[in-house]
Amino acid sequence: MTDKLQVYESIAAVMADLSPKGIGKDRKNQQQGYKFRGIDDVYNTLSELLSKHKLCILPFCQDRKSVERQTKSGAVMFYTAVTMKYIVVSAIDGSSVECCTVGEAMDSADKSTNKAMSAAYKYLCLQMFCIPTEGDNDADATTPEPITPKQTAPKQQPPATKPQPTLQERIAKFKEYISKATIYDLHDTKYKNKMDALCKEAGPEIAEELTNIHNNRMVELANA
Repeated sequence: MTDKLQVYESIAAVMADLSPKGIGKDRKNQQQGYKFRGIDDVYNTLSELLSKHKLCILPFCQDRKSVERQTKSGAVMFYTAVTMKYIVVSAIDGSSVECCTVGEAMDSADKSTNKAMSAAYKYLCLQMFCIPTEGDNDADATTPEPITPKQTAPKQQPPATKPQPTLQERIAKFKEYISKATIYDLHDTKYKNKMDALCKEAGPEIAEELTNIHNNRMVELANA
């Protein structure tokens, strides 16, 4: 590990310079009301110390995922998560160490990726240099409240309409009914009404045929 000795010494030196004062929490979250240290505070404090101890932090984005989410008011927010790799290099001897962290952020326009990268860098520095922290920190002092987009219920298809029987089919069915009807069926009011309606709709020839079938059934039942 001798090739990384200087980078570790430089990191420890930055920690030593930060330990007496740290980075103050001078900003306030507008939604939850807690205090936090922003990315600008981290940059402003560390830029001098990194230069002093000859440290460079080189970022590489390894993965990015972004989805749309909806707020309670119905607005669209873009939620982005990035996986960042950082190479911390000592400019004194070129020794280096790799670190990896994740950043998440939301924005209503095109800044969610920028915020996520800033969050990843801030947490890298807070953890690598052991800067004390408490509570939650967000990307830009705001915490949108997303909700799961409403799922549109699939439209129910209307029940299939049963095809109506043709006139010929109804005549054939009625003939079959007459041939099996009882004496009580043939005197029923509903039967008579249906007989009259069908005779009127089908015309005189069918009416005569149905009447003959009716009369023959009556005779058949009388002789039974």
